[in-house]
Amino acid sequence: MAYSAPRRTVVASGDCKDAELSGQAKAFLGALSSRPEQDTLSASQFSDRLFPQSTKSYEDLHRQLEAAQDQFYESRNARTLQAVDEALQQITRLPGGDARWKLYVEAQLLHGLNYRALGKQKESDTAFRNVLRLQPDYQLSPDYFAPSVRQNFDKLRKELAQTRKVKLSVKSTLPAADVYLDGLKLGQTPLSLDAVPGTYHLTLVKGDTTSFPRHIQVQGTETPLLIDVAYEGSVSASPFPCLAASDGNDERTLSHAVRLGGTLGVEEVIVVRLERPSSGPKWFAATVLNVEGGQKLREGGFKTQGTDAPNEALAALVDFVTTGRSPSNLVVMNANGKAPWDAPGGRNGSASAGGMDLTAPNLMSEGDASGARSTSGLRTASYVALGTGVAAFGGAGVVRLLAQKDVNALEKRLDNGRILSSDREAMGLRDSLVQKSNVLNGLLIGGSAAVVTGAVLYLLSPDSSSAPSVSVGLSADSHGAAASLSGSF
Repeated sequence: MAYSAPRRTVVASGDCKDAELSGQAKAFLGALSSRPEQDTLSASQFSDRLFPQSTKSYEDLHRQLEAAQDQFYESRNARTLQAVDEALQQITRLPGGDARWKLYVEAQLLHGLNYRALGKQKESDTAFRNVLRLQPDYQLSPDYFAPSVRQNFDKLRKELAQTRKVKLSVKSTLPAADVYLDGLKLGQTPLSLDAVPGTYHLTLVKGDTTSFPRHIQVQGTETPLLIDVAYEGSVSASPFPCLAASDGNDERTLSHAVRLGGTLGVEEVIVVRLERPSSGPKWFAATVLNVEGGQKLREGGFKTQGTDAPNEALAALVDFVTTGRSPSNLVVMNANGKAPWDAPGGRNGSASAGGMDLTAPNLMSEGDASGARSTSGLRTASYVALGTGVAAFGGAGVVRLLAQKDVNALEKRLDNGRILSSDREAMGLRDSLVQKSNVLNGLLIGGSAAVVTGAVLYLLSPDSSSAPSVSVGLSADSHGAAASLSGSF
């Protein structure tokens, strides 16, 4: 069976304007993408999916529409249609504002005229409605539009005024964000308006922060939208895919990275960053996240100086994030789940006497680490077994109490010490008692075995400075009892 690598994307985290971070992130992505077996989004693919940019300027698009208009007057309608469609694709990628809206209107009106000349009245009316639905008071110039066209345009205006509207409400996590539909600014969040049913292009802008541009379907009686501008605005595609992170909240950054992976449709997100401890070396670190489960798969890094990352270290880091192998010149998480930049003396202070420098061997799979895990495993297993035994005995007690209730109820229904076959309730109580008796015996036998096993494992394992936190849960109903065990080991 052929191995298929997961679809991945690489995103930097930190100061998105940091040239050193951007340079090393690009080098890492290049080293990862050079592996033929890897399926990784390029920086341009990342940008096209989230922030598609127009390849033409406003001036270029205006000239393109003027040329299309000349082709229309020369009755080259097919070429006009193609040119306007191509222009509209680029126009929707421009930032919102008056300049974009004017180009959009120009293109839609030309579409309306061209479709009308081709005998496609329905398509012509749709193009005109795309202007009137957001700017119902728009007037056609008599210098450029024939009376019959203006008359039809006014007819569509009246029809739209009588069309059933949809209540569109737009809210954002950052208040007072500008709302743009098809490039036209309609107000600020929270915004509520009556909109003509249909598809619109929506963008929210708050200062330098911009949401992901998206197409929305306005339908039904109400279309409520809540846009997380704070999160979407923290994502940028230039000069490299990046999540802005300035407050040191790593958990929020990783959560945003998982959301980003879901938007992009990838299986894994690799978050790369520069760790600058208050003392000691600087690190280039990478964290691999599973998008579906939201969990951290692995984390590693290497010491770095300057703007260029060593090729050998980059290759080793790529090996680690893709396979889990830990080469000798790569730092990986140590046994207690802490990376060197998070350990004492990492970000916030100097190293303590017990600090670990993991620059050497493969601590994930060889040597003392495996022995430590084995020792820790015996002690953990003993706690689990003992806790399970206690839970079983507790469950047995609960079952015994429930059985006594059935016994009391059954005694009231006995006829001279016998159960009548015609008494269905008494027969049910008898069957319930049989079931509870079986459950009770099973819990007592299983609990005893678990306690003995736990005691043996405890004696076989060396002393530990601290015991893991264990919680036992019990639940019971008329049909039996259940026990649960949870904790951090």
